[in-house]
Amino acid sequence: MILFIVLLGFGVGAFGGLLGTSGGIILVPALVYLLHMDQHLAQGTSLFILLPPVGLGALREYWREGNVDLRAGILCALGILIGGYLGGLIAVPLSSHLLKGLFGGFLMLAAVLVFRKPSPNEGTAVAANEDGELV
Repeated sequence: MILFIVLLGFGVGAFGGLLGTSGGIILVPALVYLLHMDQHLAQGTSLFILLPPVGLGALREYWREGNVDLRAGILCALGILIGGYLGGLIAVPLSSHLLKGLFGGFLMLAAVLVFRKPSPNEGTAVAANEDGELV
């Protein structure tokens, strides 16, 4: 079982580094269906698991190649810290069935947005300077 969990972590880390996902998109369903965890337990465990490796693992390679906007990262991390706290306050009292439905709905919405081809007039371009920092 220990080896299985380590291999699961390896697979999630590899996909997260490759696809730029938070890992939770892969990890939460894996914990629910492979380790038979309740949705709340899977989400909480995923948050705990991903805290150090997401901040250190893949980031090291992106940083080394100069592909990190420090200012945008710090500002967004601050928002994630506050938003994650508020999201946890909302999620914990929900039923596991409802939480599972919300998670699945989010994944379907994400899939639609990824595969939707934007028209040239859609969206707002974000400008970056020569160092790749947002301006």
